[in-house]
Amino acid sequence: MKVEIKIPKMGESIVEATIGPIMKPSGSMVNGDEEILEIETEKVNQVLSAPAKGRVELKVKSGDTVRVEQVIGFIDTEGVGQTVSSTPPPVEEISKNRELAHAKIPIDEPLEVTPPPRSSAFETRKKMSKVRRVIAARLVQVKNETAMLSTFNEVDMSAIMALRTHYREAFEKKHGVRLGFMSFFIKACVSALQEFPDINARIDGDEIVYQHFYDIGIAVSSEKGLFVPVLRKADQLSYAELEKALKHYAEKARAQTISIDEMQGGTFTISNGGVYGSMLSTPILNPPQSGILGMHNIQKRAVVMEDQIVIRPMMYLALSYDHRIVDGKDSISFLIHVKKKLETPETFLLDL
Repeated sequence: MKVEIKIPKMGESIVEATIGPIMKPSGSMVNGDEEILEIETEKVNQVLSAPAKGRVELKVKSGDTVRVEQVIGFIDTEGVGQTVSSTPPPVEEISKNRELAHAKIPIDEPLEVTPPPRSSAFETRKKMSKVRRVIAARLVQVKNETAMLSTFNEVDMSAIMALRTHYREAFEKKHGVRLGFMSFFIKACVSALQEFPDINARIDGDEIVYQHFYDIGIAVSSEKGLFVPVLRKADQLSYAELEKALKHYAEKARAQTISIDEMQGGTFTISNGGVYGSMLSTPILNPPQSGILGMHNIQKRAVVMEDQIVIRPMMYLALSYDHRIVDGKDSISFLIHVKKKLETPETFLLDL
């Protein structure tokens, strides 16, 4: 019996995919649920597993474009109990084959060795993955279809670092998850978005759509590219709930198991280049969103406070925004609001 291998549904917006690396080519024997190949879509990669135990028969190759629910091959379940013999051939047969091989090589004629192409020593070509092609296209789209600008500020992280140090063990003991920096930034951004609704809005044709909910996308890097899982109703989540969700989505993104639905519908994005040592950058908008906050690394710097030079752990912040919908004044005020919230985290408790 032959069992169909089909491309699964991967979200309403996904209608086609690209065949990625093939782990089990035609002729391979597989067990049920064993990984056969990888499917690349414009948003996420997904591994396709064998629907049954048997021999693989594929009708596609790496790089082919396929449609959702398309049959790309079969699993032949007949003769599953039979195994391919792994016993090596007799010594006499190996010796005979060697003699035949040597007999075919003229002794008096030197072998011609074809030199490798000259370019191979200086460059290597690699086909772009589906995810990388989509990322490239969207970066160009942002440049061509938005009026993106960036504004910058810096924040003193002393208060948050002291609070984390004081409550870190108690927080982890009670909630089973570490207290990180990102939950503070999410809280600060949600508060600022409530004050400056244009940055939580989007443009649809000749209309501005104001979104009265706060679904925050968190950029997560992986070997396959950048993924942005969305924390739904972030304004209603506690610090512990935020940290648990962040850990959950980071693990799924890096394991390539995050779904399309988990990355759709964000209203604002936060990107943290600081984990890679970035001091300052201009994050790129994630259309159709109108704003994205860029976090950076924390460095001790000399700053002036009350006419005194002091050492403080400082972080540069960057807000990129769509100038078509967000005025410069509001973008600056937004970033100052975020800065003040982060420097005085007690205001979250007092609802100030």
